[in-house]
Amino acid sequence: MTTTTTETTPDTLPGTAPAEPMIPVIVPSEHPNEAPRLTPVEVVPGRALYRQVLPGVMQVPADLVLAAARKSSLWPMTFGLACCAIEMIATYMAHYDLDRFGIVPWPSPRQSDVMIVAGTVTKKMAPAVKLLYEQMPNPKWVISMGACATNGGPYTRYDRVLQGVDKIVPVDVYVPGCPPRPEALIDSFIALQELIMEERGTTGR
Repeated sequence: MTTTTTETTPDTLPGTAPAEPMIPVIVPSEHPNEAPRLTPVEVVPGRALYRQVLPGVMQVPADLVLAAARKSSLWPMTFGLACCAIEMIATYMAHYDLDRFGIVPWPSPRQSDVMIVAGTVTKKMAPAVKLLYEQMPNPKWVISMGACATNGGPYTRYDRVLQGVDKIVPVDVYVPGCPPRPEALIDSFIALQELIMEERGTTGR
């Protein structure tokens, strides 16, 4: 005749279910480098708690994040005034691929944030260019592409031609040339991205 005895622990009362045993944390053997990350963190007084729990977190200003998002998602407005627009169209093509910079042309001024003044600005066209600029939401930037948009170019002696688009709208980047090549326009976009990062603290352009 066999008898079995059950030892009762002080935590177990007669007539109650025994307490469940503690299950240890098992670290997967296929990832031994993760063991230090799974150990409990000891809280050190005087140090930020999130830096102790998540040591890999980067703390950056909010305006830096917003400026990085703006410079990486520029939407230039698709309109051209003269022969410089042909070079601007060529820059949008697959050979140069502005999409890799996050630059996507947009047909409406309501959602655009970059105006490329590509070509000669006549005094007849100046009110329309200014109206398009005013319809763009803030923040917005202007690229003056070519000699004609910058200072009238070869037509500077004609009084019907505007002596620079900066007479009606503020210009951020000037692109020299008559006409400038697509590489020059790409360089102006890179310069504009650097300008956005430098002016990230300013608001309400």
